[in-house]
Amino acid sequence: MSEVDLHQEGQWIESTSILSSLSMLLLEDCELDNMSPSLEYVNFTSLTVLSLYGNHFSHEIPNWLSNLTTNLLKLDLRDNSLKGHIPITILELRYLNILYLSRNQLTGQIPEYLGQLKHLEALSLRYNSFDGPIPSSLGNLSSLRSLYLYGNRLNGTLPSSLWLLSNLEDLEIGNNSLVDTISEVHFNELSKLKYLDMSSTSFTFKVNSNWVPSFELEELLMSSCQMGPKFPTWLQTQTSLRNLDISKSGIVDIAPTWFWKWASHIEWIYLSDNQISGDLSGVWLNNTIIYLNSNCFTGLLPAVSPNVTVLNMANNSFSGPISHFLCQKLKGRSKLEALDLSNNDLSGELPLCWKSWQSLTHVNLGNNNFSGKIPDSISSLFSLKALHLQNNGLSGSIPSSLRGCTSLGLLDLSGNKLLGNVPNWIGELSALKVLCLRSNKFIAEIPSQICQLSSLIVLDVSDNELSGIIPRCLNNFSLMAAIETPDDLFTDLDNSNYELEGLVLMTVGRELEYKGILKYVRMVDLSSNNFSGSIPTELSQLFGLRFLNVSKNHLMGRIPEKIGRMTSLLSLDLSTNHLSGEIPQSLADLTFLNRLNLSCNQFRGRIPLSTQLQSFDAFSYIGNAQLCGVPLTKNCTEDDESQGMDTIDENEEGSEMRWFYISMGLGFIVGFWGVCGALLLKKSWRHAYFQFLYDIRDWVYVAVAIRLNWFHDNLRRLLVSETHH
Repeated sequence: MSEVDLHQEGQWIESTSILSSLSMLLLEDCELDNMSPSLEYVNFTSLTVLSLYGNHFSHEIPNWLSNLTTNLLKLDLRDNSLKGHIPITILELRYLNILYLSRNQLTGQIPEYLGQLKHLEALSLRYNSFDGPIPSSLGNLSSLRSLYLYGNRLNGTLPSSLWLLSNLEDLEIGNNSLVDTISEVHFNELSKLKYLDMSSTSFTFKVNSNWVPSFELEELLMSSCQMGPKFPTWLQTQTSLRNLDISKSGIVDIAPTWFWKWASHIEWIYLSDNQISGDLSGVWLNNTIIYLNSNCFTGLLPAVSPNVTVLNMANNSFSGPISHFLCQKLKGRSKLEALDLSNNDLSGELPLCWKSWQSLTHVNLGNNNFSGKIPDSISSLFSLKALHLQNNGLSGSIPSSLRGCTSLGLLDLSGNKLLGNVPNWIGELSALKVLCLRSNKFIAEIPSQICQLSSLIVLDVSDNELSGIIPRCLNNFSLMAAIETPDDLFTDLDNSNYELEGLVLMTVGRELEYKGILKYVRMVDLSSNNFSGSIPTELSQLFGLRFLNVSKNHLMGRIPEKIGRMTSLLSLDLSTNHLSGEIPQSLADLTFLNRLNLSCNQFRGRIPLSTQLQSFDAFSYIGNAQLCGVPLTKNCTEDDESQGMDTIDENEEGSEMRWFYISMGLGFIVGFWGVCGALLLKKSWRHAYFQFLYDIRDWVYVAVAIRLNWFHDNLRRLLVSETHH
């Protein structure tokens, strides 16, 4: 009954336990959330297999499991949320062969009494929170073939008894805090070993260079173990190996000549983050997944077979053009999905033969010395999701053929010599989440079509020659407006075998690489351009924005009053503009802000008092002569206090006067031409109008004459009266 929704079946245990002859109960991925831990007895008299993995149990392992028939051979409780310890009642299942408790939330030490389950052949406790040492009693499990302890908090050294498990085929103890020195002696009894995972531990692997192991491995995972500095020559004895990971293993050596031919039968090969050297010009790579990045390899790029799906050779010293690599004749259709050649010394122009690599989804050629134009043929990569061409010497404009790459989610063209306009069609790339055009020579305005990119979380057009006003429609970036970050934000950009590349961004005044956390970076950087006008109030609707930089432009006006609503901001840089007025009090509401730069503007008045704004140093505010208050050394006077209000009044009064004069001018023009136009066109109206003016003149003359005569008569009477008295 696997994968059947039974979340409403609260009595599922009682219902199934009445089936006395039931031998196997498989309720996997059935949305169950309760194993009725309070039950004391369950009548499963014939049960041999109980598998409940992939449900939602979030309580302790119930005691009723111990009342199951002693015939139980397999108990699978993987992928739940079980808590607490492994109960001692588990010993009642004395014939248990397989115990799977991985991917739960079990805690405490692995109990010594597990060593009493003599028939145990497979024990999986991976991805829990077990701590302490590995119990030596596990060495008593002489039938054990598979031991999985990966991803816990285990510490200490390995018990010597562990190396006596002669039937062991799979040993997985990686990703713990274990410390030990491993020699060839430890493996003397492990002749059946096929799978060994000691990765992400503090093991030091010291064996003789002529060691010939008794085992024949199929998979070896030793990442972050100390295996160097010499290259492990014993690997050539492992002719059945399918997967090899010796990344970050401290190897400082030349790759031996036998290695590449020997490695041609391996499916996955990880040699990254060592100091392995050698010229790979004549090497042919036939592996499915290849990670050679962050080493010291030199020469021309090696040739690859059509079977390669991931090729990462970044951070080496490969040189020369890439035309011989991309334009090689493949024996079959290429399966390459991810190609990372970044941070090398590659040069020349990008070739035209991209049509042979149509399965590519991720291309990173950044930080090389490529020149010339971006070829139109790159648009033949119909499935392209991420394109990194940053920090080269590419010139010309962005090719319009790129508009055909409709799956493109990340485009980084920063640090080149590209010019012209930011194309209007950029708004057609609806999947675009990251757009970096920093440090080029783009001109003119940002096209309003860019606002159609509702999924955009990074917009970086800094250090160009862009002008005009900042588009008011930037609030259409709905993912920047959302405070919560969707868990599946980069699902459509991910490759199952290739981690999304790190992106170097100028977020806090310096370049930082964001790798693995890119989905949490929401940034708008318009700095170092020629933008004018005001900061659009619509920007304050990007509530999820974390980095905003509009510095080094020609912006005027005030900081939007509602900027305090951008509560996710970590960095705000408005420096080196012509902004004025008071710093809004709402700025103090940005409690997560850890970088603020308002310097070199025309702000005035007191810096608002708050724990937040006073926590920045004076450099955040310098260059504003009429600004006062902590942290500046200039104290505020009464005049300073009123300056801010005066500025507001002056601004408001100035605004009112401007509208008064505009209205008066418009009224004069309308009135003048309304009257004069009619008089010029209509002769009878003209005579009547002037006759009306004459009548008004006569009326005014008579009215004034009468008023003057009245005034003179009264004045004469007053003088005569005073004379008589």
